[in-house]
Amino acid sequence: MNVAALYVDLRRGPYARMPGVIPVGLPDDAREYRGPYPVVAHPSCAPWGRMAAMHGRRETSERDGEKSCGPIDVWQVRAFGGVLEHPQGSSLWRHMDMPFPNQGVDKYGGYTIQVNQCDWGHKCKKATWLYIVGVHPEDIPRLPPLGMPTHSMGVTREKRVLPELPKSQRHLTPPDFADWLVELARRVDRRMLNPTATSRLTLL
Repeated sequence: MNVAALYVDLRRGPYARMPGVIPVGLPDDAREYRGPYPVVAHPSCAPWGRMAAMHGRRETSERDGEKSCGPIDVWQVRAFGGVLEHPQGSSLWRHMDMPFPNQGVDKYGGYTIQVNQCDWGHKCKKATWLYIVGVHPEDIPRLPPLGMPTHSMGVTREKRVLPELPKSQRHLTPPDFADWLVELARRVDRRMLNPTATSRLTLL
């Protein structure tokens, strides 16, 4: 099954070189995605994370356009199945009424698990929430062994003992994590999808 990877770095990220993956990079392009394939989604975390206040100082048009990607992407995942990735604690979860980790399943069949990207080779721990739709929990691909971070993100207590990773590298998805996310999206069972999500997406 083909998979669409949304809001990804086409030049430096791994998705553009993966067979069976349709990478969509620019926010304007990704916002317009209307299927039919399951998605692996990486919408910008800046408007929804701990540094959102600093993000708000940018130009209004750029800020609002980037922030709108998150809610649209939630509906894309709900409509076509797949997974949305965002930092632990993202305010997008409360805004879109998504279940937090270990809080069960929403009416779209979506649920959330927490992982650390260092388990797939990221240099930082990078605690991450994954909102998953259309895949039974028992069908999730096997998780890798625990990894150890070698760098910090610059805003955590690890900064005291680990070197800070340059901002230009923090957002890049480890190739092994990208492979895992794509395999997860390929396991979508379309029978689990709620058709009302597709109707909602067409209105955006």
